[in-house]
Amino acid sequence: MSACDKRNAPPHPALSPQGGRGRTSRTVTNCVLHPGDCAVLLVSTITLSLAAGLPAEEASLPPLAKPGEGAYLKGELIYDLENRPTPQCHASTIVEVPGGLVAAWFAGTRESHNDVGIRVARHDGRSWGKSVEVVTGAEGEARDYPCWNPVLFQPKTGPLLLFYKVGPSPSSWWGLLITSKDHGQTWSKPVKLGRHEAIGHLLGPVKNKPVQLPDGALLCPSSTEHQGWRAHFELTRDLGKTWEVIGPINDGKEFGAIQPSVLFHGGGRLQVLCRSRQEVITQCWSEDGGRTWGPMTATTLPNPNAGTDAVTLADGRHLLVYNHTTRKPPFPSGRNMLNVAISRDGQNWRPVLTLERDKGEFSYPAVIQTADGLVHITYTYQRQSVKHVIVDPKKIAGP
Repeated sequence: MSACDKRNAPPHPALSPQGGRGRTSRTVTNCVLHPGDCAVLLVSTITLSLAAGLPAEEASLPPLAKPGEGAYLKGELIYDLENRPTPQCHASTIVEVPGGLVAAWFAGTRESHNDVGIRVARHDGRSWGKSVEVVTGAEGEARDYPCWNPVLFQPKTGPLLLFYKVGPSPSSWWGLLITSKDHGQTWSKPVKLGRHEAIGHLLGPVKNKPVQLPDGALLCPSSTEHQGWRAHFELTRDLGKTWEVIGPINDGKEFGAIQPSVLFHGGGRLQVLCRSRQEVITQCWSEDGGRTWGPMTATTLPNPNAGTDAVTLADGRHLLVYNHTTRKPPFPSGRNMLNVAISRDGQNWRPVLTLERDKGEFSYPAVIQTADGLVHITYTYQRQSVKHVIVDPKKIAGP
């Protein structure tokens, strides 16, 4: 959401460079309290060359990945730049369905323009089909509004779900839901999600996919921007008919954090990773399946105020797609570079792939693991197309 990115805050103290020139190294100490436990002191020594304003190439990052080499199996645009259906697009989402994949994104003249709708494309196992606009912000409204941030999810039983937002801006939008009983070929009419006293308009998952809990409930990671940047969860047990709200889990002051993604650590222990305005990816932990959450803390990973996404893999590791940069020059900075990192414990992350490194924008990733074990990533490609990348996590060693 570029409209959101204009509102920035100074870097969090955990990432502020200390005096002097050249490479800055320091020890970051995170004290994390979990219910029923004493304080756990996590100390990791990391080199924060990015936070010190040095070029990202001085950090220990993998070289630019090439399709067909190592874990990077394939990368392709969902549609060619020369034949794009709209001038701009952004905020893709992807889901596995029987026989293939479905992707969606918002598209139109430009983000926040009233002609921005939600487009959907289907992959039949061989190639991507032509995208179609399935909904606009004018449906059921007295005037046109832009659409934002679609999120696809296929629950274990029931129709394919497509959540999205409509409204003049992220601080005043509202959530809607359409469903498909034929794997994304046709869609129902939109239904507004409603309101809740804790947050105002219900939004559903704000950017990243929901997770289905062991009891069947959908835990939707979400956030609001009208009273500071605050993350929360919207939980539904009946596929979007009724909702309860958990949180907000941060006050929006120490960390302005939005757009969480959820990771599973076993035994009811969950972790969320968030985009922040403090130049760092933030995290929170739950010990009771997401009902309550501990304090928000900084991870050791940078964030240029850009969306991320993460998934817990079948082998128990966690995979994160993110921009390993800050907003500081020189190149690469901001959304010039898109990366993949992997972790066993959610605390110690190792960059393993560099998907993009060029001028322009490569951002807002979505990531899933399909039944065959492969990882599928979609992301904004220069605001002009959506790129689809396939990664084989078995070819990523460790940690």
